[in-house]
Amino acid sequence: MRHILVCLLFLGICTVAQQTAPPASGTQAIYDAAARSAQRKFEYIHQNGKKPTPDKTPTVLTENEINAWLASGRAQLPEGVKKLQVRGEPGVINGTAFVDFDQVTHGRYSGNPFMSVFRGSHQVEAKAHAQGNAGRGHVHIDSVSIDGVEVPQMVLQYFVDKYVTPRYPGIGIDSTFALPDRIDTAQISSHIVTIVQK
Repeated sequence: MRHILVCLLFLGICTVAQQTAPPASGTQAIYDAAARSAQRKFEYIHQNGKKPTPDKTPTVLTENEINAWLASGRAQLPEGVKKLQVRGEPGVINGTAFVDFDQVTHGRYSGNPFMSVFRGSHQVEAKAHAQGNAGRGHVHIDSVSIDGVEVPQMVLQYFVDKYVTPRYPGIGIDSTFALPDRIDTAQISSHIVTIVQK
């Protein structure tokens, strides 16, 4: 799960209109219940993965559950990343996050003038293809935009190589990693993620 969160959270791989907790108390209760439901499912996945033979019944997480969980403070977001929200399409993760690049880079700036886009706080939108098969996760970042301006792939690659991969080895524009908790498949569909353990 950590690699998935790092990819999705840190690089802003996701691109969706940001949701905030609704103000009405009744609606807030529903929102809180969705966050608790996601937490229970994450805990179940972890416990099921400890069994010699995990239950193969699919665990389905809805977009609402995931976004409520992300907003609840339960997720340990990487430094500098705030207000992450996600949206799923078949095989694709979209989302948005507010990123303080000064925290991400710890104030260490490259002399490359193209890197000036990665200073200060900005809204980051991104899109990635992602899937999990045979116990392996695969994520490819298709595009990243900062304040609505798409970052050229070459510039993004330089930033990832300089600031992300050294901190999170194995994480990059293209990432392949072992899925935790004996997850065999993780399929992204419209507004849901289906996880099967084996």
